[in-house]
Amino acid sequence: MAKSTAGICVDRVIPLRLKAAAAALAVKENPANGPRGLRMMAGASAHPVKMALFTGKRWKPGRTLGIRFLDGSKTQRSQTENFAKKWQQYANIRMKFDAGSQAEVRISFQADPGSWSAVGTDCLLRDAFPAAEPTMNFGWLRDDTEDQEYRRVVLHEFGHALAAIHEHQNPRGGIRWNTKAVYAYFSGPPNNWSKEEIDFNILQKYSVNQLNATDFDLQSIMLYSFPPQLIQGGRPTPNNTDLSGGDKKFIAKMYPKA
Repeated sequence: MAKSTAGICVDRVIPLRLKAAAAALAVKENPANGPRGLRMMAGASAHPVKMALFTGKRWKPGRTLGIRFLDGSKTQRSQTENFAKKWQQYANIRMKFDAGSQAEVRISFQADPGSWSAVGTDCLLRDAFPAAEPTMNFGWLRDDTEDQEYRRVVLHEFGHALAAIHEHQNPRGGIRWNTKAVYAYFSGPPNNWSKEEIDFNILQKYSVNQLNATDFDLQSIMLYSFPPQLIQGGRPTPNNTDLSGGDKKFIAKMYPKA
């Protein structure tokens, strides 16, 4: 997974064969993740994999997430912890760093050149994320990386860890892509993505509303900066480096405080 010039992470997708198991873990962690209000057509089956597509991935509000660094320098670790904890100001969730072998979130800076994170309770699925391997990676953050880039990337990836989706793939998203330009841009270096990878990571909207997503938020930390040639009308998306007002309200709704 090569680092993009736009600093774009890729989704860590749970294979279809593991989706039912991931959904069961999500509901066990937080019963509110269970599918609600599904209207079954006559003759339709409630197959576990189909039902899993309608299952959320939120942690139980009020719980403490264990976090463990698998590698990284003192600077990399301290910068990550510093910015990650900003989510705690708005969400009823706590982060315990240096949590040891039982940590749900395991961080590497060396797994590969890209940045990514498991989404929410997917961290619990050992068949996808073995206990000795990372659930999150910061491939381009180094000791001399500027604070603003640390803040942008760490907040974004920990947003995924709290079960937030990419804003440009929000089912209520407002971006109208120049599809031909998108394929040309991401098929070349440094990404070198296939058409399927571009479709999945950029063009496709999420098929279900995992988190009761709000309307498209142009200032969200979960939105990347895309150049104007990729968007119809030629208006680029901003380079968001901090939580937006919408991010704060949204995460507070998903993890309400007593």
